Amino acid sequence: MAEDLFENAAAERMRKEAPLARRIAPRTLDDFVGQEHILGPGKLLRRAIEADRITSLLLYGPPGTGKTALARIIAMRTKSAFEPLNAVTSGVKELRELLAQAKQRRIHQQKRTIVFVDEIHRFNKAQQDALLPDVENGNITMIGATTENPFFSVVAPLLSRSQIFEFKRHTEEALVGLMRRALTHPELGMDPETITVDDDALAHIARYAEGDVRRSLNALEVALLTTPVVDEKIHITLEEARESIQRKLLHYDGTGDGHYDAASAFIKSMRGSNPDSALYWMARMLEAGETPRFVARRICIAAAEDVGNADPMALVLANAAFQTCEFIGMPEARIMLAQAVTYIAAAPKSNAAYTAIDAAIAAVREEKTTEIPQHLQDAHYKGAKRLGHGANYQYAHDFEDNYVPQDYGVPRGTFYQPTENGKEAEIKAWMEALDERDRKA
Repeated sequence: MAEDLFENAAAERMRKEAPLARRIAPRTLDDFVGQEHILGPGKLLRRAIEADRITSLLLYGPPGTGKTALARIIAMRTKSAFEPLNAVTSGVKELRELLAQAKQRRIHQQKRTIVFVDEIHRFNKAQQDALLPDVENGNITMIGATTENPFFSVVAPLLSRSQIFEFKRHTEEALVGLMRRALTHPELGMDPETITVDDDALAHIARYAEGDVRRSLNALEVALLTTPVVDEKIHITLEEARESIQRKLLHYDGTGDGHYDAASAFIKSMRGSNPDSALYWMARMLEAGETPRFVARRICIAAAEDVGNADPMALVLANAAFQTCEFIGMPEARIMLAQAVTYIAAAPKSNAAYTAIDAAIAAVREEKTTEIPQHLQDAHYKGAKRLGHGANYQYAHDFEDNYVPQDYGVPRGTFYQPTENGKEAEIKAWMEALDERDRKA
């Protein structure tokens, strides 16, 4: 009895000492805020939870959007056994023991087991594969939570056996509402009557939390605990809020969706001639720790792919930025990158060279092979001239304008079709002049 009292007292103390975000976490679906697109009235996931009829699920989205909170709600509602598992700390041995217990529970108690795998992307392929037989046979219902795109981080057989629900970041307005609700929550641990929080303070925390409920509530708790008490009152101003959350949280993992989405937005902004957007996405990548080399490579690609011969200097400048970044490094490298990015974004655009090489490669792969005309063949190696190689070749520099009509194997204009943009307009005019000369020859 004494041991039970001690354990109960310890558990109660741990509950009270838990972070604010944990203490006030929602306990019912009605308390859950956000994700209406999947948990709103009548939505499939909500109906399944309310009926205790969930199938295997993958909950995917940024940190602090409610994935684990929803799993706890399911645990409190279900009649099934609920087994939480953290992919960071659990190994194959522990996983197999849990699965064996679930199998026995189903056989002897006719009771289902829900296994919640937090951060399932941390499981390697072998660990994920170990779940498959029991998911397939119905011994367990799996709920996996991940911040990474499951189509990249979860094995295909588990994907095909699971429903995938994407969680969205909370809006700033929603975060402000959640913080206001926290200030009157029974688990706050303070008298709400003694607390005043300015609107701009809450707005600052919400903006810098970047849609993460946990981060916003942690910052609010820091402000509550560190703001001096004056006349038995706590007044949190914008200054206290700034001290509580000093740097924005950038959701960017360097290898997953954040990486590819930001890079895509960056490239498309340059292509779309919007230097300001391009600078913003580049700054976001650099601030999140992306390497200048990665950014510089994307700039070089855009210079050739999207600007091309409309402004040949774009590639020269991009290459110069790449090379200088290599030996200068951050933070100064940002200046060279910014110069190249703004130049490329503002330059006239043409992808004619890019589409031309793809068309040429397709012709090489798929069409009849074009024979090299005899007069273009190399005449320098031994016996070549006796075979007629190079015979009747006309050296262009011996003729007016360094040009002479001649068969080069593929007609001009087959692949490369210059545009009217920038420098390429001059190239197009020159090509058309040569075509006219060919017709008269």
